[in-house]
Amino acid sequence: MSSNDENPGPDLDHEEASPTPFDALSIYEIIRADGESELERPWISLWWSGLAAGIAITTSVVAQGMLTMMLPDAPWTRAISSFGYSIGFLLVILGRMQLFTENTITVVLPLMADYSRSALARTARMWGVVLGANLVGVFLAACFAQFLGIASSEELEAFRELGRHVFEKSPFELLVRAVPAGFLVASIVWMLPNARSFEFWIILLFTWMIAFGDMTHVVASSMEGFLLVFSGEIGIGTLVGGFFLPALVGNILGGTALFSLLAYGQVKREIEETPPE
Repeated sequence: MSSNDENPGPDLDHEEASPTPFDALSIYEIIRADGESELERPWISLWWSGLAAGIAITTSVVAQGMLTMMLPDAPWTRAISSFGYSIGFLLVILGRMQLFTENTITVVLPLMADYSRSALARTARMWGVVLGANLVGVFLAACFAQFLGIASSEELEAFRELGRHVFEKSPFELLVRAVPAGFLVASIVWMLPNARSFEFWIILLFTWMIAFGDMTHVVASSMEGFLLVFSGEIGIGTLVGGFFLPALVGNILGGTALFSLLAYGQVKREIEETPPE
């Protein structure tokens, strides 16, 4: 027998095939199961995770502001500085922290699958805890930057300038711009099960689109709002009524009323036809 017979080359027909992408029903079940797991977590765990996410997400404003400050005033500046906005989302999503806009799909899919008053109460509880913790985290980060000297006066002015661009819009315009932002964050959550080690690029590109498209994210942009309140340029009423509420409603509409309903709608018939185990 020849040496070639003793050591046959690789059989291409039997090579390990690449993993088959999940279909829509499988993705739905993955996210639903993840949502169920999150809903069962103690509220204190959700709180600390949400607090960490609130602090971490402010790195989006920091990175985008510093890039804007360092780059020349040119037509392409916004396209480059918008990549800084992705930093906080990469940190939060890959770090598995609790960010409110992710929960507009993750914990809503279990509610759609098995609607009840108790399920609705659990979802509302999680939304309240996570959103509250996110905003407290953002507020603390803004205090660190403003009062503890973590950011220089030039950097603070760059962050505030980002906020001025946000707050020059009407509440209705902010609401409209928050809808696609909520939709895109929910899209990231839906795509991650099929990411196959491309999670970094999916998060980077989709959140870059939020910044470059001048969309509104209720948690991330709150950092700029708090800094403008500290400087006396806007009041609490403007922050809450002119930004927070419109952005919150828009993000919920985009992530829950639009994306989650569409995601559930495409698998609803298959779920109904699947025999119980």
